[in-house]
Amino acid sequence: RARKLENYPSDLSSLIVEVNDPRQLSSAEHEAILARCRVANMAIYASPVKDEDKAIIHELGKQFNLTQLNSNMCADDDGVTSLTVANGGKRQTYIPYTNRPIHWHTDGYYNSLETQIHALLLHCVHNAKEGGENALLDHEIAYIWLRDENPEYIHALMQPDAMCIPANIVNGEELRPVHCGPVFSVMPDGHLHTRYTKRTRSISWKEDKTTQEAVKFLESQLDGDSAYIFRGTLQPGQGLISNNVLHDRTGFTDSTNTSEHRLLYRARYYQRIAGS
Repeated sequence: RARKLENYPSDLSSLIVEVNDPRQLSSAEHEAILARCRVANMAIYASPVKDEDKAIIHELGKQFNLTQLNSNMCADDDGVTSLTVANGGKRQTYIPYTNRPIHWHTDGYYNSLETQIHALLLHCVHNAKEGGENALLDHEIAYIWLRDENPEYIHALMQPDAMCIPANIVNGEELRPVHCGPVFSVMPDGHLHTRYTKRTRSISWKEDKTTQEAVKFLESQLDGDSAYIFRGTLQPGQGLISNNVLHDRTGFTDSTNTSEHRLLYRARYYQRIAGS
């Protein structure tokens, strides 16, 4: 805990690394990104590359040994997801493909325990005309908050039935079964993994007193203005590389020019950032 908090970044700018081309980082750029991920489980890269090129996210991932993509239901054929407002098809029924706000979560919180998401990349091609800001919180900070408040909160949130996600059923077809699991778990290599959502629909929390208190405490912290919560809007050529930290998104308004609609590429991985 002391080591974690001693040299923790004080603001979002501390996480930003200027890079020439994310598809081919220099050794200094790679180390600068990795150093921030070791401290805060995330880094922001900023580059002059504004191409609508999925190779950016694929090649960046490979440089951190991120190769095992989670090809979710709405992902593109290459496993990377194009996050933009959908006006038709199955995507329009899911919040990430609308301009509505998204509550705090980790990606893939609804996945089975065998297919958990350990790393997340976001790359901005076009930002929205207004809004679309992300808030970011290192899940290890959330763990410290809870443990400092009451160590029993940690015990409760590590139970195998702490958080359950109901089955996803569309038109009578079960697309995903019920998945229950802990919020916090320790992986075989010793790192802390977190699955969480602040959504009130499509989720059920264990109904014992300690779990309920823990959830309310965490929600109150996430709704606060802690210096550990970083807020910013990715600009074209910028991206987030993280060990699937907690994040949210404000609602946004797109440009009237369809070619300039908000577009982010998202890649989810079963691996953690190598060396972090």
